[in-house]
Amino acid sequence: MQTSSETEKTTRGHGLLEGFLAKKRAKMANKLIPEHLREGKILDIGCGTTPFFLMNTKFQEKFGLDPVLVNPEVKEGVSLKRFDIENDRTLPFEANFFDVVTMLAVFEHIDIDVLPTTLNEIRRVLKPGGVYILTTPCPWSDKLLRTMAKLNLVSKEEINEHKGAYGPRELRRYLKEGGFEEENMKFGYFELYLNNWATVSK
Repeated sequence: MQTSSETEKTTRGHGLLEGFLAKKRAKMANKLIPEHLREGKILDIGCGTTPFFLMNTKFQEKFGLDPVLVNPEVKEGVSLKRFDIENDRTLPFEANFFDVVTMLAVFEHIDIDVLPTTLNEIRRVLKPGGVYILTTPCPWSDKLLRTMAKLNLVSKEEINEHKGAYGPRELRRYLKEGGFEEENMKFGYFELYLNNWATVSK
């Protein structure tokens, strides 16, 4: 496990609760990963400069993408690459490459017009039977998050860059636009109903 000072580096800016919230997201994501897929490869999109979740999950091979990464490197067994999903659009991996793709507190940072393309790319790099997992704040938590940002509890930079807020109905619509089948989707809440999670298998 990483120290609190290391988890604070998972987002740009500073917030007193960033490390705590990163741990909560990682715990939720780990619970949603089918155990039989851990023998394969995982990709975390928006992993941060310190890939806290990837460092704290068990997988045969781990990969992380984030636009704030400077140089490609391997850190703690994680292959990291600088990549901006909004501008580059095409993920730098072949089709059917990953068993699991995660996107934790990243969905809300992607431009609404780009989301269907992004999700289609995630579906492309997932193996048949692979799973995409995401977490994102619920729409009704937006005012609370902005108040917390003013109190320096969460990163102002991160909150100010939110481009959308999504509940299960909106998530279902975008996942369908990305080519996923509705019958393969599951949705839920965590952190006192302030955040959603969604999983969908290919």
